[in-house]
Amino acid sequence: KCRTGPLDIVFVIDSSRSVRPFEFETMRRFMMDIIGNLDVGPNATRVGVIQYSSQVQNIFSLKTFFTRADMERAINSIIPLAQGTMTGLAIQYAMNVAFTTQEGARPLHKRIPRIAIIVTDGRPQDRVTEVATQARNTGIEIYAVGIQRADMNSLRAMASPPLEEHVFLVESFELIQQFAKQFQDKLCGVDMCMEREHGCQHSCISTPGSFYCECNPGYRLNVDGKTCSPIDACADGRHGCQHHCVSVRGSYSCRCRPGFYLSQNKRSCTMIDYCSFGNHSCQHECVSIPNGHYCRCRSGFTLQPDGKSCRATDLCNGVDHGCEFKCVSTEGSYHCVCPEGQQLQADGKTCSKCGAGHVDLVMVIDGSKSVRPQNFELVKQFVNRIVDLLEVSPHGTRVGLVQYSSRVRTEFPLNKYHSADEIKKAVMDVEYMEKGTMTGLALKHMVEHSFSELEGARPLSHNIPRIGLVFTDGRSQDDISEWARRAKESGIVMFAVGVGKAVEEELRAIASEPVEQHFSYSADFTTMTHLVENFSLNICPEEGKGETEIRSPCECEALVQFQTNTVAILQSLTEKNILWARSLAQMTARLEDLEKQIADKK
Repeated sequence: KCRTGPLDIVFVIDSSRSVRPFEFETMRRFMMDIIGNLDVGPNATRVGVIQYSSQVQNIFSLKTFFTRADMERAINSIIPLAQGTMTGLAIQYAMNVAFTTQEGARPLHKRIPRIAIIVTDGRPQDRVTEVATQARNTGIEIYAVGIQRADMNSLRAMASPPLEEHVFLVESFELIQQFAKQFQDKLCGVDMCMEREHGCQHSCISTPGSFYCECNPGYRLNVDGKTCSPIDACADGRHGCQHHCVSVRGSYSCRCRPGFYLSQNKRSCTMIDYCSFGNHSCQHECVSIPNGHYCRCRSGFTLQPDGKSCRATDLCNGVDHGCEFKCVSTEGSYHCVCPEGQQLQADGKTCSKCGAGHVDLVMVIDGSKSVRPQNFELVKQFVNRIVDLLEVSPHGTRVGLVQYSSRVRTEFPLNKYHSADEIKKAVMDVEYMEKGTMTGLALKHMVEHSFSELEGARPLSHNIPRIGLVFTDGRSQDDISEWARRAKESGIVMFAVGVGKAVEEELRAIASEPVEQHFSYSADFTTMTHLVENFSLNICPEEGKGETEIRSPCECEALVQFQTNTVAILQSLTEKNILWARSLAQMTARLEDLEKQIADKK
């Protein structure tokens, strides 16, 4: 066996029509005899075979087979091309394809000899000199073997120097097998690894006249050319491991930190979901963390010392609740409450005060022909005087306006305007309807539409008073009793204002209890402005009880303060009068005593 060392050998076999079938069989045996004495393998000698005639065919490349048996089977299955003799084309293919690393040739820096064995029986039909020179310049060592009719000049043009060692001419195909033994001696020289103390740590590779050291996979050769060091495959940073890279004999593997497992892509890491095991016993929520888990309570609850159970937190003591009067804790939450007689505002924190009472007010004004245009303008002024008493805002008082005659028209709903100025402008823009007086129809419209949440009335659960103010100047042309009753039953506080020919019986039917406090009358339009001073929105029920006249909503609190101050002044005056009386009595007694003393002296 040839033990010189690894070689990359490519047989370039002429299968033109001049090579007869039995002659081609001797070429098969020639290749198999040489391969049979080579140490073939991926790290030893690699062999490839191409055949050519007018074209080139790759039988197997340097990377295809690594056992002699596989190579022999492939050689025995070759079917000759039986065409022309394009030797130059075959050399070009060997240089550009067969001896590339993609086809299995070892890189040049490994210094493994690249050997092309060209076997031909005739003269080339193309040029070989130039292409053979190029092939030799790329590092390919060419052996030219001619049989019978081969042209010696062509063989010499193809072969590598020295020609006497690389050009062979065999007289007949019958003698080529004997030549194979001689040719083997040319390929196999002295094994330098056996002849010298090479000092290679892993492997010694013999080459003609020399040797070199090679390392096992996963190691690299050190600068001394003999010893080997493990390759750190993680060092270049291209491993892509999310957590840790572990170098293993020239390769690497990814590992995860404790509490994580390696994903299917073998690079990224996923945290272990300890909560999914189902044994955490957390009352509310389980939260996974690396190497374990912990329990967490929902908002408004506190984790107990056992680390698992939860108990409601007294949020009133633990948060800035902002309640104006009092905070009441509930399970996991809290809410604000107000003192009796005051209402919780829309912000859920502040309480209504007398000066900031909020209502939903719908004014229903008579626009019949009996009112007349000039008086209708006075009605609009009357409406705006009422608006001036209110604190209008989306979260404060809301105002809507309905006009009626023979039909009913919503001038603007409760949710249309958000300031007093907007409302007053809209009121002045209202157009006079004229025609009949259908007060009952207007009440029905107010109950069914004006105080609906769709038109801006706040839900009854908000405890915002709903107030209806009906203004009329005459007898209704339809029945008012049913819808006046329904309005009050639905929780609407009804006020009735009559002018001129308004019927007192109808006004009282419309007004809420006590009736005397909820209806007003004026003889004519020019004197009705005093009605505004008597109009109370009943937003201070505690202070407004008794016979005290409430002139405007904002006077409630002021009146209480006035009464308090007055009582204090009266008490102070009373105390001073008592002291003065006592002093007067003492002075009187002294005068009487002096008079008595004078009388006695006389």
